[in-house]
Amino acid sequence: MSGVQIDVVTLFPQWFDWFRGQRHVANAEAAGHELRTMNPREHTPLSGGQVDDTPFGGGAGMVLRVDVMDQALRSYYGVDPVELQRERRVIALTPGGRMLDEALVGELAAEHALTLLCGRYEGFDERIVQHFCSDAVSIGRYVLAGGELAAMVVCDAVLRKLPGALGHPDSASEESFSPALGGDPEYPHYTRPAVHRGWKVPEVLLSGHHEEIRRWRRARSRERGAVGGGSPLS
Repeated sequence: MSGVQIDVVTLFPQWFDWFRGQRHVANAEAAGHELRTMNPREHTPLSGGQVDDTPFGGGAGMVLRVDVMDQALRSYYGVDPVELQRERRVIALTPGGRMLDEALVGELAAEHALTLLCGRYEGFDERIVQHFCSDAVSIGRYVLAGGELAAMVVCDAVLRKLPGALGHPDSASEESFSPALGGDPEYPHYTRPAVHRGWKVPEVLLSGHHEEIRRWRRARSRERGAVGGGSPLS
């Protein structure tokens, strides 16, 4: 598998300097994957770096303009943005989009190239979503000030699935919602001390019986899945 390229279209590219410094992100880049940013303000055809305007029909807030995004994507990629979807998956990050879950993360991790569009203010002119994007994705049914944090969530979830991102290749094999756990949340973990304030680690984890430990962990994982992610105490 060749490296995966993720581009984030954002008015605040400097926010991603911190994100690139996270170990698994740095590992992914060192392994040949790419995380790039592009600022539409640098490509706007409007004076003064303008990228937004008031909404038709009235209302508070500002909307990112379709002509600005058209010019920015065209300048950056060298193709008509309408055709860009044939080359890479282009995603608008918006509260009304498809909910991000493990299945969608798996889909995105299998792509060779992604472009994430970060909204700001009141979001996108709908024609950006309709004509330039292959997907609209949401990280939850709530509103953020912009799409940058949502882009980091998507990037984090995708990058850690890519070869070379995690320190050990088995780190992601048995984690929440993985096939190994049947899509259930991960089982609880414990470490030293074995007793703290009278709170004891389950005896099975101290037994050294690997098959019993495996069965105990799988049972706890199923319990968490049955209650929607709760944390059983046994």
